[in-house]
Amino acid sequence: MLEINRSLVILKPKQPFLDWARTLEDEDKDLTLKHLAEDSTAYLIPELWQDSDQQSLLESYYDVFFEEQLAGWWTDETAWPQKRDLKMFLDWFELEFHGLVFDLCDEPIRIIENGEDTQ
Repeated sequence: MLEINRSLVILKPKQPFLDWARTLEDEDKDLTLKHLAEDSTAYLIPELWQDSDQQSLLESYYDVFFEEQLAGWWTDETAWPQKRDLKMFLDWFELEFHGLVFDLCDEPIRIIENGEDTQ
């Protein structure tokens, strides 16, 4: 078991995200928050040494997180909310920070970029 020099944040959609997703033409109108939270997205992030580092990290990455979450549901950016900011992001997503991340696998991490294995 190896401790890696990353922390982890898990994003769980909240009601405004669900409301937006339900407006999409191909989306199931019976979609629920429970369904959305069943397989929440986890991101490896730079190591967080203290809770006060979370705000700084959010200010740096919220737009990346937001765009990834939107693109995961709908790739047509014209359907995305146009005036996204940190407040809106926090209204749309619950965040769960974890400071320690351990790798329990023996094989090296594969890096896949643009659908292609880089190793």
